[in-house]
Amino acid sequence: MTKPLADILEDLLPQTQCTKCGYPACRPYAEAIAAGEADINQCPPGGIEGVRRLVSATGRTVIPINPVNGVERPRPVAVIDESLCIGCTLCIQACPVDAILGASKQMHTILPDLCTGCDLCVAPCPVDCIAMVPVTTTTGWDAWSQPEADAARARHDFRTARLARERLENDARLAAKAVQKMRDVTAETTNTPEELAEKERKRAIIAAALERARNKGTPT
Repeated sequence: MTKPLADILEDLLPQTQCTKCGYPACRPYAEAIAAGEADINQCPPGGIEGVRRLVSATGRTVIPINPVNGVERPRPVAVIDESLCIGCTLCIQACPVDAILGASKQMHTILPDLCTGCDLCVAPCPVDCIAMVPVTTTTGWDAWSQPEADAARARHDFRTARLARERLENDARLAAKAVQKMRDVTAETTNTPEELAEKERKRAIIAAALERARNKGTPT
């Protein structure tokens, strides 16, 4: 069975999940290349070697990295100034590969062996306590390896699945609370027109919330 082109292209990307290509992750970029909607020179972390790898699968011509997407550079690792960290968790939420440890109102720290150098944690930090520090003198794939790419991809996929599961679980909890609230409102005793009107108002609000929950995620 022939492997889909998008799968082949995804395997050739460095899996830093940095979004510099203009897509939210490496997989969407691979799909865009396969569909002819993106060029092969939009991945600075892969560098010119990454372009050559994509050429091998697409038959396109080697071209320089598009400066709009960034430049090929030594691989950096995020470093947190722990004396300034306020424990806001925004960097944790931004990290695509779960390379940051910490909790709300507690000091955070980077796991350097897991950091892909994506830069995504820098901008959200409200106290500018994160710096990107080069850890190699080589660039592109010479500063990275296939095992590191495979591990980063696995962590990204695990995180994506975990967040999706947590959203579903949260939606289920909210829906259950809404159902119970509807039961409570229905059971309320009404003696006056005003009380009846208020009861119907509450029922309408809860019914609308339940309908939104049922339609959540439904394609439009």
